Amino acid sequence: MLNFFFQEETDVALQELEPEAVEKTLSIMDLIASGGLAGQIIIAVLFVLLFVAVYIYFERLFAIKGASKMDSNFMNQIKDQVSNGNIQGAKLLCAQQNSPVSRLTEKGISRIGSPLDDINTAIENAGRLEVYKLEKNVSILATIAGAAPMIGFLGTVIGMVLAFHQLATSSGQAEMGTLAEGIYTAMTTTVAGLIVGIIAYIGYNHLVVRTDKVVHQMEATAVDFLDLLNEPA
Repeated sequence: MLNFFFQEETDVALQELEPEAVEKTLSIMDLIASGGLAGQIIIAVLFVLLFVAVYIYFERLFAIKGASKMDSNFMNQIKDQVSNGNIQGAKLLCAQQNSPVSRLTEKGISRIGSPLDDINTAIENAGRLEVYKLEKNVSILATIAGAAPMIGFLGTVIGMVLAFHQLATSSGQAEMGTLAEGIYTAMTTTVAGLIVGIIAYIGYNHLVVRTDKVVHQMEATAVDFLDLLNEPA
């Protein structure tokens, strides 16, 4: 009984001597604040790139979405007007649509009476201009998708250099906890760069797919219009 009492007192004393485990919380703001001036500058640059990428994505998305809208009965109405010789009526229909497809059609209608090769060339030139308008600033997304991870990696390399410089200047006596904290803080720039790069890459590819659909729509309309002109009178 006496031994049990002394054993219990010993356990209580040992528990009092053991340091309490403190759970360290990790927040994004703490990582950014502890990343040093170089890390904060790179994080700020990545944040600006993220804002630019999101702005370009939604601006182009709405523009492409508006360009893809077209009346399903548009070409049938154009065929009726052209077949009846009402060229002005066909031009008026094109002006009312205000889309890449209608502008291509209007360009072809304005060339009626010229050789088919001239009409085809005029439509192709107008089509290139419309594609250029649709792809405006989209290449910036591709640039951000490639540059953001590299910028983040640059921040990590700078942080690693500073961490090992601290280790070297302390003659190898730097605390491992301090060194590890500097390293994982430096890694945050790579994480931020990858996040921005992934968002920009996904946005770029989505816009490319949507643009291709509009381009195919324009090509199909141009073929239908040229077929209309090739029909025997």
